Amino acid sequence: MALAAIAIVARCSPLSFPKSNFSPLARVLVARSSSSFKPHLRRYKAMASSLSSSGTAAKTERVTAPYGSWKSPITADVVSGASKRLDGISVDGDGRLLWLESRPSESGRSVLVKEPEKPGEEPVDITPKEFAVRTLCQEYGGGAFSISGDTLVFSNYKDQRLYKQSLHLKDSPPLPITPDYGGPSVCYADGVFDGRFGRYVTVREDRREDSLNPTTMVVAVGLGEKDIQEPKVLISGNDFYAFPRMDPKGEKIAWIEWGHPNMPWDKAELWVGYISEVGDIFKRVCVAGHDPKHVESPTEPKWSPKGELFFITDRQNGFWNLYKWIESTNEVLPLYPLNAEFARSLWVFGMNSYEVIQSDKQKILIACSYRQRGRSHLAIIDVLQSSLSLLDIPFTDIQDITSGNNCLYVEGASGVLPTSVAKVTFNDEKSEIIDFRIIWSSSPDSLKYQSYFSLPELIEFPTEVPGQNAYAYFYPPSNHVYQASQEEKPPLLLKSHGGPTSETRGVLNLSIQYWTSRGWAFVDVNYGGSTGYGREFRERLLGRWGIVDVDDCCSCAKFLVESGKADGNRLCITGGSAGGYTTLAALAFRETFKAGASLYGVADLNMLRAETHKFESHYLDKLVGSEKDYYERSPINSVEKFSCPIILFQGLEDKVVPPDQARKIYEALKQKGLPVALVEYEGEQHGFRKAENIKFTLEQQMVFFARLVGHFDVADEITPIKIDNFD
Repeated sequence: MALAAIAIVARCSPLSFPKSNFSPLARVLVARSSSSFKPHLRRYKAMASSLSSSGTAAKTERVTAPYGSWKSPITADVVSGASKRLDGISVDGDGRLLWLESRPSESGRSVLVKEPEKPGEEPVDITPKEFAVRTLCQEYGGGAFSISGDTLVFSNYKDQRLYKQSLHLKDSPPLPITPDYGGPSVCYADGVFDGRFGRYVTVREDRREDSLNPTTMVVAVGLGEKDIQEPKVLISGNDFYAFPRMDPKGEKIAWIEWGHPNMPWDKAELWVGYISEVGDIFKRVCVAGHDPKHVESPTEPKWSPKGELFFITDRQNGFWNLYKWIESTNEVLPLYPLNAEFARSLWVFGMNSYEVIQSDKQKILIACSYRQRGRSHLAIIDVLQSSLSLLDIPFTDIQDITSGNNCLYVEGASGVLPTSVAKVTFNDEKSEIIDFRIIWSSSPDSLKYQSYFSLPELIEFPTEVPGQNAYAYFYPPSNHVYQASQEEKPPLLLKSHGGPTSETRGVLNLSIQYWTSRGWAFVDVNYGGSTGYGREFRERLLGRWGIVDVDDCCSCAKFLVESGKADGNRLCITGGSAGGYTTLAALAFRETFKAGASLYGVADLNMLRAETHKFESHYLDKLVGSEKDYYERSPINSVEKFSCPIILFQGLEDKVVPPDQARKIYEALKQKGLPVALVEYEGEQHGFRKAENIKFTLEQQMVFFARLVGHFDVADEITPIKIDNFD
């Protein structure tokens, strides 16, 4: 197969702003932006420029050493300690930003932090030390808090109860507003305030009767000072609910619901309910998802200040686009059709991809983000004019946006910027950005390592299916101190993302730079089934999980080898969760890779189907197929086909992929005589949050691959764990 037919498509950095394709609104940004914005933009462009040229500077002064053996200041301590997770942003009544950050240095504790009142001052922790803001709803959580004025409602991790807290009263203790059920058996997420009835409307997951098949519904929780009451059930009867959203008058509520065997990105419904004088829903209308002619997955309903309902769905072109509901005729109209994704798959609650920033007789403006060919864009849609204008900011990746006072708070990143929150200020007409400032950064010290950064290159490569391509971000080795001999090609670590219906993004990730700055090539694959490329690409995986994803990962590795970018004898693969399954399946059913690392990965599809949580309990019905497929695509049933070393990492409190999966594959490979190691972590769930475990996982993967396939010594002082059938 002619794998070299497709070349590198684009290099992702803040410099890649194609102004020739911009609207006049986007072009005025650089030409007419205020002096306060220009230094920020120049700074980010200079940063990208220095990175682009660092690969050619002072080559004669570099130390020649084998790939993989280079010394780097981006240590596992730096990676594990520097990177905080962002789990949501909001704005209080004073217009100040609050964000929820997960801190590896505090064992993954999630803390709400408030923007300082004056520039230069330190942000303030809102969450008392005995609390942590996190919900376990649907296991993956999200939407763990909400703010209205100076009132905060949040889910507390330990007991999963909802608490109310005043943001204005200093040292105000959080007070519970939901009953104590004697343990974290009832979870809440994705809540909003209902000012008409003084209550909090939220999704509730009740595990008291059946922890594997909990009951999900939308309930109303009283916010008064009276005794805590049992929440009032507003909506029930389906398997899942998300995005309960009240209209400005409290007279209508919109929500998303779906049922087994569908996942929310397969098929869902958008409903509107009319609320009576006593707070009950007395009438319901299905806005989207009911028409058999449209297989669609509506998401993110939102009411404008005037009471207009907007939402996102993929009914016409297969891409998640913005729509408006016409209440009088129960019709929906597209705002600006585009082959681009204006939303992402609903894995977690509380996503916010757009905001209505102006709604009056003259203008209805929506600030939104969309993804197209591996890159995010910030834009303004003029609903009445049916026009879209791009806004030029340094982020090439955008997750969520939140409206502030004449500004947006944008959660984004780029090839040189880690996950950050930027305050984007408009002029009065909302036609121009006049300031861009980073308010929060997941890795505020990361810029000190910029001379070591490898910029992601978006590549498009052919798959096993003629005429079909898939995508990946390739990171070449990068270290301004070292170079390898011209005869040597670098070892390659390929990452298969989780989900599998998810998407990897080409942004600064210090864990990737950990590898590339030591002389590894790294590639992050968006195989068939990933989101970000429309429904048709997403549905390639239906009935073919363990085939399409595995083939695409192998095709990507072969493409890079044939392009001269990697050593075909030193190909390694890693992945977590569903990516761990793809890793194990690639190692069992293909011979492309020489070693692999599975992080909380799936080994037995039947065991996963039997033991996993409710949200994904029927997910495999569409991804796999027949009972024969379940058996034949489970790596644990084909141990005799494994032929290379594997290291496994597993949290012992994981309810998504139970620990028995890792133990089962470990014992089987150990008996077979293959080099294998298993690392288990107390207190970790699905994904690792503790700094010491993040560090250990990274280091042990590095030394495992170096010892078994790398043919080099690592520069770091790492004590390797015992490898069965090797040490």
